[in-house]
Parts: sequence; C-alpha cells; structure tokens
Amino acid sequence: MSYRILVTAPRLAPAGQRVLAAAQCETVYIDDAQDAAQVARILATQPIDAVISRTVELSGVAIAACPTLRVICKHGVGVTNIDVDAATQRGIPVFTTPGTNTHSVAELAIGLMLAAARKLNFFDSELRAGRWTRTGDGRQLHGRTLGLVGYGQIGKRVAAIAHALGLHVRAFDPVAKQADAQPFVKLESSLDALLAQADVLSLHCPVNAHTRNLLDAEAIARLPVGAIVVNTARGELIDEAALVAALRSGKLAAAGLDTFRHEPLPADDPLAALPNVVLTPHVGGSTPDALDAVAVSAAETCLRFLRGEAVDAAACVNGAVLQNPHSDLKVIA
Repeated sequence: MSYRILVTAPRLAPAGQRVLAAAQCETVYIDDAQDAAQVARILATQPIDAVISRTVELSGVAIAACPTLRVICKHGVGVTNIDVDAATQRGIPVFTTPGTNTHSVAELAIGLMLAAARKLNFFDSELRAGRWTRTGDGRQLHGRTLGLVGYGQIGKRVAAIAHALGLHVRAFDPVAKQADAQPFVKLESSLDALLAQADVLSLHCPVNAHTRNLLDAEAIARLPVGAIVVNTARGELIDEAALVAALRSGKLAAAGLDTFRHEPLPADDPLAALPNVVLTPHVGGSTPDALDAVAVSAAETCLRFLRGEAVDAAACVNGAVLQNPHSDLKVIA
C-alpha cells in the first residue's frame, strides 16, 4: 500500500526520497520553508497520511484539519514548532530522529567555540577590508573548562572532541549518572555548580517548561567573567536580551549561536550588530551526511508506523498514544 507524505520543506535529502519512492509513496512538498499557511492548506485539502516536519510551524488547527493524518515525525529532535498537545488529542504519535545528526551538530558546536574564542569573524572581516590586524587577544581553549548543559548523544560527542583539545569537561544533566559518564567528564549536581566553573558553556538540552529561558540574567551572572556561550540546541533556552547585555558589558567575552528565539533572525536583531558574536543560521545538522541520515530515519519511522510494524517508543515524545489498548502496534522498548 502506498501513502501520501507531507514534507514541510521544499525538499527532502536524496536518501530519504529514495526510501519513500521505494515504498511508492506520493510525497508532497511546500514551496517556502517558512510558509505555515501552505502547510495548513495542504492538510485541510489533501488526504495526508504522515507529516515529516521540518522547522515551519505545524499548528493544532492544521493537525485537526486532516482526518487522515496518522503520524508525525520531526526531521531532527526539537519539537517546539509542533503542537504536540493537539496531536496527542487526536491520538497521533509525534516521533523524533535522535542520534542521526549527532556528529554534524557536535562539530559545529566545537567550531563555534573555536571561532568565538579566536575571534575568527573579526579577523576575517579585517583582512577582507584590507587591514592586516594582528592583535593577540584571541583565547586559547586548552586548559580551560567546558560546561555542557545536557549530556545526551550530542553532548557526549562534544565532550569527546573537547577533551581531545585539552579542555576540562563538566556537565549537568538531571537524568545522567556519573557511572555512565565518559571517564574524563565530571557530572555536576546542579546547574549553578556547573555555571560557576564554565569558561565555555555549551547548550545541548531540549526546550520545555524547565529549560525555557534557562540562561537568563541570573544564570549569566554566575558564569566567570569573560566566559563564552555556545548554543546549537534551541534559541528559547536563552534570554537573548540578557545575553546581549552581558556581551556588551564584557561580562561575556563572546558567543557562538546557531539557534535563535525568532527564526529567521531579523536583520535588525541586536545580536547581529555585536562584533563578539559568531552567527550561523540553524545549520548544525545541515550537512549532506546528517540530512541523509535524518531523512532516512524520518521516512522509515513514518512507514513503519503506517504499516503497523515495530516502532521505537523512546523516540516518541507523546508515548502515551502508543499505549492504546485497542492497538496491535508493536513497539521497541
């Protein structure tokens, strides 16, 4: 049996396209990656079986408008753009694709650390402007302390690379256990304890009621003077006004940011005017390798669910819908 799959983007990576084509699926795309209205129109007018959700909003109204919709899979792990409550009310599971872009996101996090510490954006712009500006105020990371907020797959990969570069690695994750940590990583008992030591702070946790605005003015004040903040997770983790103030005052030396509260980042956003901030447009997982892996995972997850095959319950953010006693769906514990 073939299915109609909506991808909320203009394209899907080739490896994912091949998976859907092999299953004889009809794949529907949107023209503009930020056009939530087109997503809603398609769901209201076409018999969509599954949605592979990229970054555009997937609202409760759009979900409710499609009676044939059976499953949603996020192309990645952050589901803040999806109305999960609305999906749950319909009994529609929302899956993610954990681990598929780990290496690419971790490498960008390290890249942002190095770029922010060594002021690469400044030196690049100076040289392009014809100035041979050889100041010696970049920062060596070797011997300093990296604090990780979140110690999942990406956090662990960042930790391994940072350790190889000579950083001391500390982490805070309320569900992590020291016995399971890498031997060179010390888990702190509280976020406050981590902040006090972090010469570089890198965020690798999801957004929820407990983590939204996690890095606010009070938290930033606990960081050492001259600390560097890196965010490749979600923009909502940071109070951006407090971050801007700290970067302007010198409390923070620099920041490397791949995600923002408002995306696309407005051209007049204060962050864009700061010379001590390195900015990338939410491309942590956007390498061909990672995009292929994520697309394949999302496509296969949708197909397994639609066919009634075993699915990974751990990758479902509203797992209660999988416990329907009238369902014969198999789950992988």
